[in-house]
Amino acid sequence: MKKRRNTDEKENLQSNVRVEKKSNGKTALLIDGARRVGKSYIALEFAKENYESYILLDFNRVPEDIKKLFDLYLDDLNTLFMYLSNYYNVELKERKSVVIFDEVQLYPRARSAIKYLVEDGRYDYIETGSLVSIRENVQDILIPSEEQHLNMFPLDFEEFLWAMDNQNLMGLIKKCFDEKKIWENHFTERR
Repeated sequence: MKKRRNTDEKENLQSNVRVEKKSNGKTALLIDGARRVGKSYIALEFAKENYESYILLDFNRVPEDIKKLFDLYLDDLNTLFMYLSNYYNVELKERKSVVIFDEVQLYPRARSAIKYLVEDGRYDYIETGSLVSIRENVQDILIPSEEQHLNMFPLDFEEFLWAMDNQNLMGLIKKCFDEKKIWENHFTERR
């Protein structure tokens, strides 16, 4: 039986970020993939489990004032981090904090800022975004070479059953298929 891909992806993400942490923040991790596959969730869970503090900048909801900080203070990162820490009420700790740029394709300026943020080296960075949009929203920005890419994919049906803690149903489906029998649905209803 094959291993759960969602577990593999979580382990792959954790491995990539651990390598990144060992590199003292010389790259940012960009998690891209189709919409609604869990990119934001896995980045946030990893931040909670592996860092003392984190800031989540969800560019689907972030106020314009926060976006303007990237234009005003990219050449003064001390002030940028002070404003972000104050707004989100989070103490950023050097080499012990991560900043997550969620839905980064919605604000390409933040993605291009990764070059300077990574160069600064104080914090780690994780970017998430939808596969198609990340490739489309690149006009007028410098694509950072400091990005390490990780692609995420949707679950197949067997992986979905594992995630729902229903490993037995797949065996029943395979048995019916192999024996070319009609599947009796009344056995699968939850009571």
